[in-house]
Amino acid sequence: MNKDINIKQMRTHCFRMSKVPGEFMLQLRVPGGVVNAKYLAMVQYMAQTWGNGVFHFGTRQTFDIPGIHIDHVPAVNEYLEEYIRTVEGELGVNMDTMAGEPEPWDPSQGYPAIGSRNITACIGNIHCPLGQVNTSALAHKIEPLIYPSHYNIKINISGCANDCNKAHVADYGIVGCSLIDYHPERCIGCGGCVKACKRGATGVLSLNKSARVDKDMSACVGCGECVRVCPTGAWTRRPTKFYRLFIGGRTGRQNPRMGEMFLNWASEDVILGVIENWQKFSAWVMDYKPEYLHGGHLIDRAGFKKFKEMILDGVELNPECIVAEDLYWHERESRANFLVKPLEEHHVAGPRS
Repeated sequence: MNKDINIKQMRTHCFRMSKVPGEFMLQLRVPGGVVNAKYLAMVQYMAQTWGNGVFHFGTRQTFDIPGIHIDHVPAVNEYLEEYIRTVEGELGVNMDTMAGEPEPWDPSQGYPAIGSRNITACIGNIHCPLGQVNTSALAHKIEPLIYPSHYNIKINISGCANDCNKAHVADYGIVGCSLIDYHPERCIGCGGCVKACKRGATGVLSLNKSARVDKDMSACVGCGECVRVCPTGAWTRRPTKFYRLFIGGRTGRQNPRMGEMFLNWASEDVILGVIENWQKFSAWVMDYKPEYLHGGHLIDRAGFKKFKEMILDGVELNPECIVAEDLYWHERESRANFLVKPLEEHHVAGPRS
């Protein structure tokens, strides 16, 4: 029997259409890629009861359950309510809001919005010896700032400059880093840090004539390799956790590109403040009528100067933080002149008359 299915509405509630008519895939949010193992039993039950018996680890670290027929969606949503209330509730997410504005949640519809997309994160310093920050803890603080919302943004968090989680190709890419202090009175001039930096980082260290180490801060990525190899503790990390914020990166068919660094040596409070302003910026660009467009496209429409003005509004920068004065992205033209088109087809930002 044929049915009229509102595909856009289904996607809003985190059900993705498949190639099989009437079948969908449910995407469960897992903020920061870490969730209590007890929820695996719920994923298994949904996959075996209403899906096709398998689940997919989504590229955005979601639990994806394919093979759900449209007739089973109400039962899935009823079962899903516990997962949403506990996983999101434990992070302080207010499900009765939309983009920060009051809007009662109807649990019978499942997830209220597909945006913002699930925040992804590497394992960070809770396990990785190279991790500079607790990535999942940061993701859990960000989640209530961006969800639920119909404005889309992809946020990737990496615990160190290795960027295993591909922060450079996200709307917002956050990379943990450390500010390293040098204590020359402890240095024995062995050169171990110089070799380690050259071998595994950016080669910013050099031995001077006094057998002490000089450092070019402009190219330091805060990876802490010097700290790891120093036998005398001449290099130490500051207790404060710092971050780099890359913006505007994306994959895609039309105009993929790498993100550019917007903030360096930003504190956690600065990162959270900037992200908290995201809803306001998105709403302004879209004239309060959200479409399925991600953050990099919205920055393009508004222009970097306007983005910087709105995203830093009310944010108190820590003394170490430095900000990009301007950004110039290099677009990879998958087809010639895709940015050259009639004036009436150009996108605009802000209120429309």
